[in-house]
Amino acid sequence: MDARAGRRFAGGMTVDYRAQTVLLTGASSGIGAAFARTLAARGANLVLVARRADRLTSLAEELRRTADARVDVVPADLARPDAADELHQTVTGQGIHVTGLINNAASGSFAPFLESEPARLSAEVAVGALAPMRLTAAFLPGMVNARHGFVINLASVSAYLPAPRMAVYGATKAFSLSFTESLWTELRGTGVTVFAVCPGATATDFTSSMGPDAAVLTAGKLRRPDDVVTTALNHLESRDPGPVVIDGRANRLGVLASRLLSHRRAASTMARVFDPRRVTAR
Repeated sequence: MDARAGRRFAGGMTVDYRAQTVLLTGASSGIGAAFARTLAARGANLVLVARRADRLTSLAEELRRTADARVDVVPADLARPDAADELHQTVTGQGIHVTGLINNAASGSFAPFLESEPARLSAEVAVGALAPMRLTAAFLPGMVNARHGFVINLASVSAYLPAPRMAVYGATKAFSLSFTESLWTELRGTGVTVFAVCPGATATDFTSSMGPDAAVLTAGKLRRPDDVVTTALNHLESRDPGPVVIDGRANRLGVLASRLLSHRRAASTMARVFDPRRVTAR
């Protein structure tokens, strides 16, 4: 087997990425695009999903030129209540058998809760919590029946701590983490691998879409999207993947330290960390 394609998977078995078809949400940029490029380079077939059809099409064309893989594009707005079910119907209707699901799409805003638009906050919940749950519910039965497959949910170190000015986004990541850890337990012995990846601050265009105050989120040293992908796939290929992997040593230490804080102290500390004046005062 090609060393590039053959990897350890699902409790010590070997995965041939060339035999995988991975549905990837939020694929048009950032961590999603990095997942797409890495998986395509390893020979996996892809179903790319995001709102921005032009970016998806451009990425798909790039991957078809540079990799020996089938790449399908399905533009979808996962903030819509029925988007996940419609996506499942579209994919299965085209005869595509999904063996891997990466729930990477996210929607976020950076402002005090009382100053935020309820419609935008609802979209954050839909994209960050409802859609991953519905997509997992749609595609997981086929994986379990085949006794083969994987689901990777993109959570965040924000799942472990309060997130003032990002209260709803942080709550969706806490949901993702808890949901995934529970699924990991339920699916032991089924042949399906499920886990959450928790990045910290990463160099993508995600925070720039939240407005100038969100610059405080990227004030320190940033991880690269490729770093997050490497962490995730190394975990996938490990002998017995646990329910969660945190990207980056500093993030792992930060999460460990946070567990020593009271809820009151953690909330107060994160209020200072996320205060936009921390950057403008420099």
